[in-house]
Amino acid sequence: MKITAIETLVCHARMRNWIFVKVVTDQPGLIGWGEATLEWHTRSIVGAIEDMSHLLIGEDPTRVEYLWQVMYRQHFWHGHGIVRATAIAGIDLALWDIVGKVANMPLSKVFGGPVRDFVRTYCHLGGGKMEDFYQTPADNAKRFAELAQAAVADGYTAFKSMAVPSTMPIEGQKPVRAAAAAVAAMRDAVGPDIDIMVDCHARPSPAMGLKFGKALDDFGLYFFEEPCWPECVDGLARINAALTTPVASGERVTNLEAFKDMFEKRAVEICQLDITHCGGLSAAKRIAALAEAHRISLAPH
Repeated sequence: MKITAIETLVCHARMRNWIFVKVVTDQPGLIGWGEATLEWHTRSIVGAIEDMSHLLIGEDPTRVEYLWQVMYRQHFWHGHGIVRATAIAGIDLALWDIVGKVANMPLSKVFGGPVRDFVRTYCHLGGGKMEDFYQTPADNAKRFAELAQAAVADGYTAFKSMAVPSTMPIEGQKPVRAAAAAVAAMRDAVGPDIDIMVDCHARPSPAMGLKFGKALDDFGLYFFEEPCWPECVDGLARINAALTTPVASGERVTNLEAFKDMFEKRAVEICQLDITHCGGLSAAKRIAALAEAHRISLAPH
């Protein structure tokens, strides 16, 4: 069995283009599908996949670990940044898809069998309407309460919000009070038993992230996501140490070594690796094992 072609398909959509990877084999009808979506980097990803495909054509697609190492180690640049990691992930996912099809079983069984028989889901406020999630002003507490009630009415027991506004690296208390009012309104609207998450999208500085975290710490948040710039691991660790609310981060981290630094500094309680950005399932398994060794929870992004 050999790889004969690696193709990309771009699906144009709002906010981002979805990039799918198709690995074709010499076995009739046997193909694998992966995803390599990276917001606002469509041409970079498509080009990176084309560059790496030359390393893989003619190889056995079931030698996934070997091919992952080839992609990771070959060329002048060892390791990977966000573009290369995402390109590797798309191909890696497609290779694992082929492995599952050859074995005629889901990958959960290939990896040793499922651990759970269900996955709890949560929603982003707005029920899929991106404007409601991304563009509701943090000072519109009433609207946050309405969206929270709508999520619960739809049957969700947990939801995520963007109640923290964009700020300068250092600001006063006005945006902090707005965030606290929005979260208070959501908590009042849904009661104490619904889990609320607040996502900062890594926009605050460490100093502002700490201010927001302390202001929201008494609302019983399920987790506080990306409260500061992802490259500021020490700042993230200070925030995590100062709060009772679990800090979650990791969607912008692309390699095992960076996760190791994050875990050793106890910068998070919840690791949010993104399988399409960290190098695929092959890398995610390594990161998950490292998280387990540090007793850090895993919530893939």
